[in-house]
Amino acid sequence: MFATVIIALLIALAFALLRAVLGPTVFDRVQAANSVGTISMLLLVAIGFLTDRPDFEDLAIVYGLLNVVGTFAVLKFFRHGDLGHSADETETS
Repeated sequence: MFATVIIALLIALAFALLRAVLGPTVFDRVQAANSVGTISMLLLVAIGFLTDRPDFEDLAIVYGLLNVVGTFAVLKFFRHGDLGHSADETETS
């Protein structure tokens, strides 16, 4: 049963990676990369449950938070072309 879940997650991960590489637009690629992070998080939780290691769940939570921060950073980079601009600097320019 759990092997089936892990295999299904690996297949979904492969499709998301394919979409991230071949996506027609930047936003499709960002969404696919976010999906890769989410599926990886689910895979960490499943492996932690199978091996009876609850610390994998903590790692999955940290990985999920890093995934959100990374997604915002990539979107800000594509919108402004630089990660250093603040909201006040762009309004006054």
